[in-house]
Amino acid sequence: MKTILSAAFLVLGLACLAQAAEGPNIILIFVDDMGYGDLGCYGNTKIKTPNIDRLASEGLRWTSFYASGSWCVPSRTGLMTGRHPALMGGAKLRDSRERLLPAMLKKQGYATAILGKWHLADYPRDFAASPMHPLRCGFDYHFGTPGSNDVPPPAGTIQNRKLFDACDKFTFAVPLMRGPEMIECPANQELFTSRYTREAVKWIKANKDNRFFLYLAHNMPHAPVFASRRFQGASAGGRYGDVVEEIDWSVGEVMAAVKEAGIDERTLVVFTSDNGPWSMFEIHGGTAAPLRGEKGTSWEGGVRVPCIVRWPGKIAPGEAAGIGANLDLYATFARLCGGSQPKDETGYMSLDLSGVLLEGKPSPRTAWYYADGATAFRSGDFKIHLSTKSRSSDPDTRRPEPPVAHDPPLLFDLSNDPGERKNIAADHPEIVSRLLAEMAAFCGRQ
Repeated sequence: MKTILSAAFLVLGLACLAQAAEGPNIILIFVDDMGYGDLGCYGNTKIKTPNIDRLASEGLRWTSFYASGSWCVPSRTGLMTGRHPALMGGAKLRDSRERLLPAMLKKQGYATAILGKWHLADYPRDFAASPMHPLRCGFDYHFGTPGSNDVPPPAGTIQNRKLFDACDKFTFAVPLMRGPEMIECPANQELFTSRYTREAVKWIKANKDNRFFLYLAHNMPHAPVFASRRFQGASAGGRYGDVVEEIDWSVGEVMAAVKEAGIDERTLVVFTSDNGPWSMFEIHGGTAAPLRGEKGTSWEGGVRVPCIVRWPGKIAPGEAAGIGANLDLYATFARLCGGSQPKDETGYMSLDLSGVLLEGKPSPRTAWYYADGATAFRSGDFKIHLSTKSRSSDPDTRRPEPPVAHDPPLLFDLSNDPGERKNIAADHPEIVSRLLAEMAAFCGRQ
């Protein structure tokens, strides 16, 4: 009898270890151009986001989390590869499709789906045949758009403030596709968020008995912004607020589906944005307050974004003040799910944040390099700017605005001055020199 009981306990123990090794389901909600200050849990008082705020109260809310770039494609490149987009040299994503994030998880037995914006393939003419189509990059299921909701613009126009203010939901010939099949063109932009949400709920229900990775990559709130009829005019935050409040509704629907499916405690949910807000488009853009800058800049408001991570019973509710980046999700997911990391690839610098999430340890990331149109570097609390720009382009002409070089670099103490208002370089030349040396080492180690 003792031998039988010992064997039974051994089997039970092995089963528990196997279950732990399997890793959680992952739902990654990736919104487009949402600012650091657009959510209630990050200080917004006009836009109501109760579902996202609840996610934050039940999970870990990061206060220094960075997108891999200050606009769409670099950010998504870092997210899907774990590689810093400015340090990849001439490497092409199509040459490492089998190592992209969904492909890595699929090798671990995960069902994988993308709903929404991809923006890492030819667009829009060659999307279905592109080697970078999501179904050729590790996703089992795809429903969404090739890229942003402002491409392509009507003939003879440019994506400027005047067009965004005057356009309607069908102005841009954005194709909505399921796999290689065209569903609608132009897609009704007022329905993007609700359509993706319905697809997400259905997919969660259909895959509740599998381990899965759901990448819900909303088109909104990228300019021009559109909400479905029930949300139009509902927010004190104006047209942009309507759109954010619909995204908040979507988060509530997704979380309700997870709980109804009985998989809440084995599902890791991440909510974050691809970069800062496109504030120069006014009613179509959000806020990075209290940070300075916007999308397309190296100021904190261009790259520092909301990030919330929730996993009941595993992640203690709280706040993470250390540095993290969306490219770190690659190593983190690999660690949690048993996947491998492509450490031999140029620019790969993803760091495992699971110690922060599960044990409350300090973040292993202590530095960040900003290189989208302007150049900056952060180490600990200090940040230098070698060049700056106030916005990516002129909102009326869309001509790129050149960066302004700084010699010596500007220096800010982000612990006391997150809005980057007081340049302290003259008082601390030794810190400037140290950060310049650290930046050279950070960029040269690949």
